[in-house]
Order: sequence, then structure tokens, then C-alpha cells
Amino acid sequence: MSTVTDPIADFLARIRNGTRAQKLEVLMPYSKIKAEIARILKDEGYISDYSIDTSAAHPRIKIINKIVDRSSAVAGLRRVSRPGLRRYVGADEIPRVLGGMGLAILSTSRGVLSGREARKQKVGGEVLAYVW
Repeated sequence: MSTVTDPIADFLARIRNGTRAQKLEVLMPYSKIKAEIARILKDEGYISDYSIDTSAAHPRIKIINKIVDRSSAVAGLRRVSRPGLRRYVGADEIPRVLGGMGLAILSTSRGVLSGREARKQKVGGEVLAYVW
């Protein structure tokens, strides 16, 4: 069994692969931070829904992709802060993805937030990923 050194990058890669293959559902191992990222993606309209499946031996997250006109709502995902190079920003330095058309996901002292919410609450943190 192999170990994943960056579970968030694995999470984003599974979503990216699922959307490119036009899969309706994508399964991945559960963790609290992955569930929070899935919640943000659902709130921002990038995925239809997500659920936590605890019926198996190890809990899993099931992501249901939002497919509109034979294409996914997620056009791209990019991991920003990674284990080898962390990227932290202040409240006034939160990046805008594609001029505001995309989404930045941050891990802050108030939990995992979208860039828009972090700006509104005036908190900075670690930039986890960009979604567009």
C-alpha cells in the first residue's frame, strides 16, 4: 500500500480526473479538510453535492460533479501551497483567480474559507488551491 504525501493534491487530482473523464461520481478517502474543501466547492457551485460514506471500513467522500451541457463546472484546479513550499498571505493579499471568476481556497484561523469569505472576515492564511 502506498502512502500519499500530499492528500489535498490527491483530492484535487481525483476531482480533475473525474471531471475530464465526465464521471458523475468520484470517491476518495475522507479527512476533515477534504470535507471542508468539498463544502466550499458545493457552496460556490462547482460541484452538485458531496456526501460522507461511513458504510465501508474506512470513511470516504463521494463528490457528485456538476455537468452542464456535457462539460463540467470545474474547468481547472491547481494546488498552490504544497508540503515543500507553503504559501501564506495576509488579509489584504488574498489573490483573485481569473479576475474574480475563479475561487481561492484558504486555510485560516477561522477554518477553511473561500477567498471571498476570507476577505469579508479580514483574515489571511495558507492558500490551499485555486479553482476555476
